[in-house]
Amino acid sequence: MNSDKREKIIIQTSIVGIVANLFLAGFKAVLGLLSHSIAITLDAVNNLSDALSSIITIVGTKLSGKLPDKKHPLGHGRIEYLSAMLVSGIVLYAGITSAVESFKKIIHPQRAQYSTITLVIIAVAVVVKILLGSYVKAQGKKVNSGALIASGSDASFDAILSASVFASAVIFLLTGISLEALVAAIISLVIIKSGIEMMTDTLNEIIGVRADPKETQKIKNLVKEEKDVRGVYDLVMYNYGPNRNLVSLHIEIPDTMTVCELDSLTRRIETKVYKETGTVVAAVGVYSYNTGNNEAAILRNEISKQVTAHEWAIQVHGFYVDLQTKDIRFDVVFSFDIDAKEGLEIIYREMKEAYPDYTFSISPDVDISVTE
Repeated sequence: MNSDKREKIIIQTSIVGIVANLFLAGFKAVLGLLSHSIAITLDAVNNLSDALSSIITIVGTKLSGKLPDKKHPLGHGRIEYLSAMLVSGIVLYAGITSAVESFKKIIHPQRAQYSTITLVIIAVAVVVKILLGSYVKAQGKKVNSGALIASGSDASFDAILSASVFASAVIFLLTGISLEALVAAIISLVIIKSGIEMMTDTLNEIIGVRADPKETQKIKNLVKEEKDVRGVYDLVMYNYGPNRNLVSLHIEIPDTMTVCELDSLTRRIETKVYKETGTVVAAVGVYSYNTGNNEAAILRNEISKQVTAHEWAIQVHGFYVDLQTKDIRFDVVFSFDIDAKEGLEIIYREMKEAYPDYTFSISPDVDISVTE
């Protein structure tokens, strides 16, 4: 999906959310004031914060869609994460202020006055929020928009909260027992929880998280379709906003390949990956492997088996041996269970003991993406 179409869907969906939430906020605010219901009033405040969140989503989407410039050569896509952070802050603030007001009502209760029309409007609000939540969340997943997905999830939560207000009103009319303040407190706590979760998810995106294994594996499979590529390793994905990824990787190729052949191969890889996934291949590193030499193959298998016998050594790759100079080089992917420096010391010591006639050059790799 191109960026223009994605932006259009996000804006249209957000406008639907704004209209629906303003409509619900207005009705609930009037009902809350007329019925002296703190729960309904706080539900209205929650809808108003949702409308404001949708406005911020639109602004963030427009700003993130700006073309790259000299100062920002990779575009402005990460602005979406900042707008999502702002949305989560608004939700969190609404939850905290709602909690303060609801706990005041617990200490100093005020009797609510419900009517049939009140129940009907709350019931309609529940249905509207269920439909709105499903729609916004589906559109968010369709265009990979964290802000829309969060808004859709929030709307689904709102439906549950409005249903609890409806239930408390019914209980009051049937039994005379008022759960107003308690329901309001529960609503505020759920809003706070939602805000914290939204903020945590956005912070993780800003800090950087492990790339989706399905995406990285798809890229590896595409690269390995090239007949000269025996393996794909050290894949690192760099995110510059939703659907804006760059990737670097190493390929293992025969030691007989010429520079001209390698140039052609890397260009094919870059074109194929971008066409199939929309991800830009920023860099392709090279590992060569020995061809036509049984002794080298035996050494590779023996050493790989010995190294990966350690639970913290996930993989050995980039193996090459020069039998004349007796030099061996390879990379080891370490898990996060051991410090790479400590792991290297152990492996160097074991290699020296097992193969005293050889000189080793071992490079540590981090378990950044899914390792086969």
